[in-house]
Amino acid sequence: MANKSLFSGRNSKLPRAAARNEAGGRAYRLVPKHALAQLAATGCFNGAFYTTAEMQLDELLGLIAQVDDNRFLAKLALYAREKAFMKDMPAALLLALAKRDTKLMHQIFDRVVDNGRVLRTLFQMIRSGQFGRTSLSASLQRAFQRWLNEASESKLLSASIGANPSLRDVLRLARPTPKDNARRALFGWLTDKEVEKWAPATEADLPQLVQRLIAYRKANSGEAQAEIARGLNVRWDLLADAAINRQVWTEIARQMGPQALRMNLNTLRRHDVLRDPEMIRFVADRLGDAEEVRRGRQFPYQYLAAYLNADPEMPHEVRAALKQAAEIACGNIPQLPGPIVIGLDTSGSMTWSVTGNRGHGATSKMRCVDVAALFAAAILRRNPDSVVIPFDTKAYDARLDPDDSILSLSERLAKYGGGGTDCSLPLRAANEKYGKRKFAGCVLVSDNESWVGRGRHGSTGVMTAWNEFVANQQKLGVSAPKLVCIDIQPYQTTQAPEREDILNVGGFSDAVFNVVAAFLRDDQTRLVREVEAIAL
Repeated sequence: MANKSLFSGRNSKLPRAAARNEAGGRAYRLVPKHALAQLAATGCFNGAFYTTAEMQLDELLGLIAQVDDNRFLAKLALYAREKAFMKDMPAALLLALAKRDTKLMHQIFDRVVDNGRVLRTLFQMIRSGQFGRTSLSASLQRAFQRWLNEASESKLLSASIGANPSLRDVLRLARPTPKDNARRALFGWLTDKEVEKWAPATEADLPQLVQRLIAYRKANSGEAQAEIARGLNVRWDLLADAAINRQVWTEIARQMGPQALRMNLNTLRRHDVLRDPEMIRFVADRLGDAEEVRRGRQFPYQYLAAYLNADPEMPHEVRAALKQAAEIACGNIPQLPGPIVIGLDTSGSMTWSVTGNRGHGATSKMRCVDVAALFAAAILRRNPDSVVIPFDTKAYDARLDPDDSILSLSERLAKYGGGGTDCSLPLRAANEKYGKRKFAGCVLVSDNESWVGRGRHGSTGVMTAWNEFVANQQKLGVSAPKLVCIDIQPYQTTQAPEREDILNVGGFSDAVFNVVAAFLRDDQTRLVREVEAIAL
């Protein structure tokens, strides 16, 4: 008698997985546009668990060559910068576009290059020669000149922070023609030219903001510096290198916005600002201000990063404020349509830094598993009837209280696992353990490098388990469950191919939540469609 499992009508329709992922497992290859979008939303040009910075660059250039839609490249550069909050990938896409469509490049330049750091990154990429040139083309030079002439004084001062390359390097190669004596004096000061070479501008033509900054740096007492710093509207970095004592650092802290405070807590503690009970309360109040959190549209991810990176000696009040801010930020996460199964990959590759190797063996403290755990915890908090299933080569029974704090939930979830990867396990566990419960679908948060376990008829294990999950849910009355694969690393394969009931989305920014919510609500939003919806 014929093998009923082998010749099952339901399973024989599973798509065959013709590709191999970086871990060697069966997978489905993403089409070039989608693969490029995934890379743009996750790649940081640093080494990841299964790839190197050089491999990422080669993959990017190869995918760009396969995508002949210049408008898509322009929109993807904007998506990567404005939605995924990436810095290097948007600059690389802009530079590739500069060789293919200069009009489009000029159209999006100022939106991609929205601060001095991205400007210097773009300049560094050009000088590297990796994109086919080592100097500015005439078109790029015009774009740089326009940016340098139209940027506000404070934006130019912020751009002067950092080296290799420095803003001085950029100015000397871009050679902008100053629009007036104030800008001529400012360019001369930023490039360390002798005052005589500023002519016809003089020191008197320097903007008041710059003159006050010079006076701050020349001040010989903490009291004088603190007085000048009070109300001086520049980035804190421009004041830090000349700060004389704790009094000045305290004034700098008072000038910082909530997000600057969040990112520089350890710096403030090192300079004894957080030794003062009054300043501890001030910082904690700014961090935990509900209106500030909502207005800044900060998601829990940012507060987890600050919490994980905080010095062990950080005052308890400040740590508590970060937890409180993360709770408030959960309100920015959309509620999904019904309970879902949340598969959380806790395998060994997920212990790698989410932004990759940062050189000399150092990595960011924010690991892939930390981001994935926070995603899972945040979804659970907004959708408390959902089920979280951590997995590696085993599905773990996570007994969680949705009312626990968001940071505590993510911290507990990140401690599971550490072995190989079988992305089918959450679906199989849902079929076996929760077979009588209705779910709107399943969200897998992973690097998608499943290599343990096999699917039927040449498919992946995920597709075999998903097929069974759909059949079971339809018996329970759920007509169209959805599967979402959130990939937080820059790879070009997936465990489930794009189709009406399956979404692949890349990235570890908070924009991912909105794409997932729209898809589960039957809005057929896809990563590529999200990119194509960007207005130029």
